[in-house]
Amino acid sequence: MEWITSLLTSINGVVWGVPMLVGILGLGLYLQLGMGLMPIRKLGTGFKLLFSKTETGAGEISPFNALMTALSATIGTGNIAGVATAIFFGGPGALFWMWMTALVGMATKYAEAVCAVKYRETDKLGNHVGGPMYYIRNGLGAKWAWLGVAFAIFGGIAGFGIGNTVQANSVADALDASFGISHTMTGVVLMVLVGMVLIGGIRWISEVAGKLVPLMTVAYFAAGIVVLIMNIGEIPAAFVMIVEHAFTPIAAQGGFAGAAVWAAIRFGVARGVFSNEAGLGSAPIAHAAAKTDNPVRQGLIAMLGTFIDTIIVCSVTGLAIIVTGSWTSGEAGASLTTLAFSLAIPGGEYIVSVALAIFAFTTILGWSFYGEKCVQFLFGVKAIVPFRIAWVLALPIGATQSLEFIWLMADTMNAMMAIPNLIALALLSPVVFRLTKEYFARQK
Repeated sequence: MEWITSLLTSINGVVWGVPMLVGILGLGLYLQLGMGLMPIRKLGTGFKLLFSKTETGAGEISPFNALMTALSATIGTGNIAGVATAIFFGGPGALFWMWMTALVGMATKYAEAVCAVKYRETDKLGNHVGGPMYYIRNGLGAKWAWLGVAFAIFGGIAGFGIGNTVQANSVADALDASFGISHTMTGVVLMVLVGMVLIGGIRWISEVAGKLVPLMTVAYFAAGIVVLIMNIGEIPAAFVMIVEHAFTPIAAQGGFAGAAVWAAIRFGVARGVFSNEAGLGSAPIAHAAAKTDNPVRQGLIAMLGTFIDTIIVCSVTGLAIIVTGSWTSGEAGASLTTLAFSLAIPGGEYIVSVALAIFAFTTILGWSFYGEKCVQFLFGVKAIVPFRIAWVLALPIGATQSLEFIWLMADTMNAMMAIPNLIALALLSPVVFRLTKEYFARQK
């Protein structure tokens, strides 16, 4: 086990190293510039389409619920613990680089969804399936089929870690710390609740996500705004600090060890990607099931996920940590966010714990669909029921066990997913540019 852990640690250092971060940012910037900053310019159009009642075209779930399913898997521990980790290691400047990651990531997420709808298939059960493995096979041809298989293998393995056991452990820790609920009880309850939802497949997952995600996101955002209002005089200085230390080192103060510019960039970009998942290839699996007659329409909706996740939710967390001064406390991860909220709101720690629990629960649901489609791609529809059983049974294990090794493995596989996806998006970018140009030409 030590040898395997050492090997995984070495691989993790490479796949989450400079080349990967440059690749994700570089491709996002290339797509953003190639479309003339369209994802930023058409942000309002995306929101109009999101709330449009007209649903035309084939698919199983509404475009709104497709986005909520994708957001259920992205809004989670990264928005609460991930932001805090970035600031703990990289200083306030890390938040600036999270924003930059999101702005280019909007173009990546847009391209992923366009390709997912363009190259999706109908399986033997009559459901629409898509994602990187399908747009690699159908868009790039037989000679690239092995790359789609690689994505599905990495995605299937990563799901049991980052989307299942790690999330169950986060819920158990939060509920134990705040309410004294045992890890075993949490694991059993999660197993029952998730099992009940998975019986209905993507339709039930999307319905639950469509209600829980907006409700919890708005509630957490509102609590964060209260924290900012309580410290409103500190907000201008916080923004100055964020921008200044994105480009200049910051000295040690209090429990904060200090950070170089490279640390702000590295942790800001890495945690930003971890939070919004732009470039990892997971979200397009959900968007492929949307009822839509045009890939570009779903792409415009999909890119909102990155904006909501990072520009809105992560910003509230990061600003709350900075304006309350808790970033110099020496606390890290979810404990740092908890401290920031509790300093401004009586019982703030309970708000963070409940948010963390619900966000992690919806992440388990969203990732169950991603993992299921990866396994289905590899073994066919006959693998769906065994996968769901294995998924549910893994939850109590995750809630009650030490997960250092699983976290390492999942984090590594998560990055490995991105490699086939980034290659495919780069090769299919001319198709994305052409479809985008044709769509907006028709709108004039």
